[in-house]
Amino acid sequence: MEVRPEVEVRRSKRRRRTVSAYREGDRIVVMIPATLTRAEEREWVATMLAKLERSEKRRRPSDDDLVRRAHELSNRYLGGMAEPESVRWVDNQMSRWGSCTPGDRTIRLSARLQGMPAWVIDYVLVHELAHLLESGHDARFWAWVDRYPQAEKAKGYLLGWSAAARLDPPPGGDVD
Repeated sequence: MEVRPEVEVRRSKRRRRTVSAYREGDRIVVMIPATLTRAEEREWVATMLAKLERSEKRRRPSDDDLVRRAHELSNRYLGGMAEPESVRWVDNQMSRWGSCTPGDRTIRLSARLQGMPAWVIDYVLVHELAHLLESGHDARFWAWVDRYPQAEKAKGYLLGWSAAARLDPPPGGDVD
């Protein structure tokens, strides 16, 4: 049985037409105009819960989605040469964003990435895929990673996230 999160509806006299929803801790907050009827409120809450769920699903891909995405990224940026055996989320990486074991061609992504923009997750995937082609972090490795057009932007995002969370970035500001 699926457990639905607590929903808090906040009515605003200043809000005229817009309705929004977001997570606040373990609950979902739906902001609505104070002038809506209870029936309109119920409709908007259902609509916004569905919209938030769709949005979160896009930002939290399943392990199967990660494998598909890794293959797409390999084809697009690495000439299809980096083919992982598996890609999965893990909860035990607190100082890394991802890791790769070239011997068995497995990639693991930190669950801390879930909810981050897709282009940031894609960057970490490309980084780990590049390890299937070059094991170290030498110039050849970075040449592969830099084929991803948003690499520098994603590196900056991850460094900023680490700073905001008061975490020490990995040595050299690296992903793994």
